[in-house]
Amino acid sequence: MRYWNDHEMGGWGFGFMIISILLLLGLLIVVTIALTRYLGHLPRQGPPDTQAAPPPSPERLLAERFARGEIDADEYRHRLDTLRSGSAGPVSG
Repeated sequence: MRYWNDHEMGGWGFGFMIISILLLLGLLIVVTIALTRYLGHLPRQGPPDTQAAPPPSPERLLAERFARGEIDADEYRHRLDTLRSGSAGPVSG
């Protein structure tokens, strides 16, 4: 029995081959880009911090609020005196 085109790949065979190669290359490109973005967002593994920065003191926080203009000088002095006196009462504000 003799097949048409004598077992050679015809036009449709070349077309499907080209389309499948292009789809495979496209898939590889998409996977490479996705993997690169994913690995780019991972946190860097550096040496561990031996000492973490201590939290700022209440007086420092108060001074920063005064420097930003959130409280005025009278309120700053009043709150600073309250902090330094060690009273346990709540400070409004």
